[in-house]
Amino acid sequence: MADPAEALQNRGPTVLAVTVAVWVVATAFVALRLLSRVGVVKKVTPDDYFIVLAWFIAFGFSFSICYGTSVGLGRHEAHVEPQWQEPLKKSEYAFSVLYNPALMATKTSICLFYLTLAKNQQVFKWATVGTLVVVNVAGIALTLVNIFQCRPVGAAFEDPIPAGDHCTDIVSIYLSSAPVNIITDLALLFLPMPILTAMRLPRNEKLILIVTFSFGAFVAIIDVVRIAYLESAALTRLQNSTQSVHDNGEGDFSWIASLSFMWSAVEVHVGIICACVPGVKPLAAKVFPSLFRRISKVHSHYYGPGDAQWAMVSPRHAMMTPPSSPTHARTTSSNHMDGNMDIMDFLSTPDGGYQPPPRKQEEEHDFDNMDFLTTPDSAAAPRPAPPAMPSLASTTTADTRRSTRSASLTPYDFVNMNTTKSLIRMSNRESIAPIFFVTILFFLWGFAYGLLDTLNSQFQLIVHMSRGQFVGLHAAYYGGYFVAPLTFGHVVFKRCGFKFTFIVGLCVYGCGTLVFWPSAVLASFPAFLISNFIVGLGVATLELAGNPFIVLCGPPEHAEVRLNISQAVQAIGTVVSPVLARKVLFRTVRDAPSLIDVQWTYLGIALFVVILALIFFYVPLPEASDEELEHLALKHVAINSRKVLGFPVIYLTLALGVFSQFCYVGGQEAASGQFQNYIAEVMPNSGIGPFNYQAVAHTVFAVGRFLTAFAGLIVKPRRILMFLFIGLIISSSLATSLTGSSGTAMIVLVPFFESGIFSLIYAICLRGLGVQTKTGSLWLTVATSGGAVIPAIMSPVTESRGVQYSFVVVVAVFAFGSIFPAYLAFTPAAKAQVDPHRRNRVTDSRDGGLPSPRPLTKVFSAVTRRKTASSDTTHYEGRELDKETDAG
Repeated sequence: MADPAEALQNRGPTVLAVTVAVWVVATAFVALRLLSRVGVVKKVTPDDYFIVLAWFIAFGFSFSICYGTSVGLGRHEAHVEPQWQEPLKKSEYAFSVLYNPALMATKTSICLFYLTLAKNQQVFKWATVGTLVVVNVAGIALTLVNIFQCRPVGAAFEDPIPAGDHCTDIVSIYLSSAPVNIITDLALLFLPMPILTAMRLPRNEKLILIVTFSFGAFVAIIDVVRIAYLESAALTRLQNSTQSVHDNGEGDFSWIASLSFMWSAVEVHVGIICACVPGVKPLAAKVFPSLFRRISKVHSHYYGPGDAQWAMVSPRHAMMTPPSSPTHARTTSSNHMDGNMDIMDFLSTPDGGYQPPPRKQEEEHDFDNMDFLTTPDSAAAPRPAPPAMPSLASTTTADTRRSTRSASLTPYDFVNMNTTKSLIRMSNRESIAPIFFVTILFFLWGFAYGLLDTLNSQFQLIVHMSRGQFVGLHAAYYGGYFVAPLTFGHVVFKRCGFKFTFIVGLCVYGCGTLVFWPSAVLASFPAFLISNFIVGLGVATLELAGNPFIVLCGPPEHAEVRLNISQAVQAIGTVVSPVLARKVLFRTVRDAPSLIDVQWTYLGIALFVVILALIFFYVPLPEASDEELEHLALKHVAINSRKVLGFPVIYLTLALGVFSQFCYVGGQEAASGQFQNYIAEVMPNSGIGPFNYQAVAHTVFAVGRFLTAFAGLIVKPRRILMFLFIGLIISSSLATSLTGSSGTAMIVLVPFFESGIFSLIYAICLRGLGVQTKTGSLWLTVATSGGAVIPAIMSPVTESRGVQYSFVVVVAVFAFGSIFPAYLAFTPAAKAQVDPHRRNRVTDSRDGGLPSPRPLTKVFSAVTRRKTASSDTTHYEGRELDKETDAG
C-alpha cells in the first residue's frame, strides 16, 4: 500500500492530468479548424498541413510526458525505483527531442497564415519571412543539439553516465533556447498589429480581430512561467556534484523538472490552440450567424456622410461607389472570383468587401483567409447600405486626387511626408515633442552601456576571466558600431527613414538582452560575447538615426545645443544604471547560480524595449527626404562648394571629423575602462572606493554636457571643441604623473572635458552635406568603433608598465584627435562651413519656415555665372556670390 506522505510528494498525477487536458482541447481545436476549412471554406492551405504536423508531434511529445509519470516523473529521486531509471531517462530524451519540432511546426503554420494576409504589404511580408527563417533555423539547430546531447547518443539512457562519455545538461539547453522562443513569440504577437489597428472597420469588429490575433500573448506568458520552473531545475543541477541522480538527494531532478515539463506541454498545446482560433471563425459564423449579425448591427450607425473615407485604404477602393450601388456589388463579386484579393481589399470595407454570390457560385468559390476573419456571417444577408453616403464619383477632381494620395499610403509607410511637418522645417517649439521621444532612446543606450559595463565586471569575477577576455567583451560591444552601420543599418536608414530605423534598432537591442540568458545559464564567455555584440548592433542602429535626427530637427544654428542636451540625458542613464546595477540588481550576484537570477532583469528590459518599439510605430515622427536635405545645403552652396588642398571642404571636414571621433571615443573608453584601477593605484587607502569615484566622474560627465549645450548658445561650436580638447590633453597628461588626491582630481576632470566632444564633432561634420547627410552619419557612427580598438592597445601597456603609465596612450590618442579642431581654427573655408548660419527671419509661410525661394534663385544664377565665367574673374564673382548668399 502506498505511503500517504509519499503520495503527497508525487507531482505525477497533476502533470498527467494537465498534459492530457491541454492535449484534448488542442485536438478539439485542430478538428474544428479542419472542419471549417474542409466543410465551410472548402480550401486547405499549407498552414493547415503544418498545424496537423504540429498536432502529431505534440501527441508524441505529450505521450512521452504521460509515460514518464508512470516511471517516476514527478517523484522525489529517493522514491524513483532503480528499474524506472532507464525508461524515465528515455521519456525525458523523447520529450527533449520532440519539443522544438512541435513549436517549429506551430509557428511555421502561423507564419504561413500571415503571408496570406497581405500580399501587397512588403514590410509585413519580409518581416514574416524573417521570422519564419529564424523559427526554422533555430528549431532545426536546437533539435539537433537535443538529439546529440550525449556522445555517444546511448549515454543519454545510462545512469550513471559511463566513464569517458559526455552529456550536455539538458535543462541548460532548454534555458539557453528560451530567448529564441520569446523573441519569436513576441514577433508573431506584434507583427499583424499595425495592419489590424489601421483597418477602417467598426470598433467592435476591429476589437474582435485584435483579440483574435492577441491570443499569442498567452503563449509568451506560459513560456515565462515554464522558464521559472526550468530555472529552479537549473539551479538544482548546478548544485549537483555527482553523476548518479538516483543516489543524489540534493539533485531531485525528477521532482523539480516535472513542472517545467508540464508547462512545456501547456505552452505547445496553447500555441496550437491560438494558431487554430482564426481558422475556426468561419465555422463559428456558420453555426452562430445571429451572434455575429448582432455585433455588426451595433455599429451600423457608424457609417454616414462623415465616414466617407471608409474606402480610402486601398488604391483600388479609392474610386469605389457606395456599397449600396449595383456597381459595388459587381466589383466586389468580380474581385472575389479572381482569387487575388489582399488584406486591404477586405479590410477597407465594413463588410470585408464581400457580398455573397448566389448559392451555386458560393460552392465553387475559393475564399481567402481574411474573407472569413472580416465577414461576420458569410451566409447572412448583406448589411443595410450606409445612409446618404455620397458617391465618390461625384466628388471634385481635387478631392479625388487627395483621396488617391491618402489611399496609397499603407500602414507600413513610415516615410509619410504628408502627415507631419518636415524634419528640417521645424521651429524650436515644434521640435520639442519629437526630440523628447527620440531622447528616450538616448537614455536607453546610456542605460544599456552602464548596465553592461557593471555586468561585465561581475561576470569577470564569477568566471575568472583574464584581462584580455574583459577587453574582448568591451570590444564586442563596440564592434557592433562597426558592423551595424555598414550592413543592415545603412540599408534600413537610407530606404525607410528615421522611424523604421529606430524600430529595427530597438528590436535588435531587445534580442541582445534576451541572448544574455544562455551566457548566464551556461556561464559561457562566448555566449556573453555574443550578447554584448548584439546589444552593440542594436544601440549602433539607434545611434545611426538618433544623432542626425536631433541635429536636423529644428533650426540649424542650434544643432549642437540640441544634440548636447540629448546626449546629456544619455549620460544620466550612464550615471543611474551602474549604481542601480551594483546596489540593487547585481547586489547578490556572487556565483554562477546567482547569475541566473539576473535574467529576469533582462527579460524586463527586453519587454520594455519591444513595447517602446510598438509605441514608436504609432508616434508621428517627422522625416526629411534627400531632396529637402539638398535644398538645405544649397542655401549656402557658395560656402559648401569651396575646396581645401583640392578636396571639397565638406568632405575633408567629414573625413577629419570621423578620424577625430574615432580617437576621442577610443580614448574615452580606454580611460573609463581603467578608471577604477587608476584610483586603486594612486589612492590605495581611499575610504570612498573606486566605484564611487567613478559614479562622481559619470555625474561630472553629464553636467559637462549640459554646460556645453548652454555654452553653445553664446560661443561658436568649433571654439568650444578646441577648448575641450586642450583641457582633455592637459588633464590626462597630469594624470600620468600626479598621485594621491591630485591625480584623482585630474582623472575626474577628464570626463568633464570629454563631455561635449562627441556631440560637437557629430553636428559640425553634418553641416552642408545635403543629400550625403545620412552617409555622413553612417561614417561618424562607424568611428565610434574606436572604443573597441584603443582599449585593446592600452591593455598590454597596462600589464607591462602599470595603469598610471598606460594613460600616455590616452594622451596620445587625444592629441591625434585634436587635429580636427585645429583644422577648423586655421582653415578659413572650414571655418565658414561649420559656423552656424542664422535662419532668415523673412520666410515664406508656404515653405514651413524655410527662406523664400527668391534668394535661392539668385544663388543658382550666381553659380551658373561663375561656372561660365573666365578664370580671371572667378575670384571676384565668388566674393559676389558670398554676398548674395549672406543677404539671402
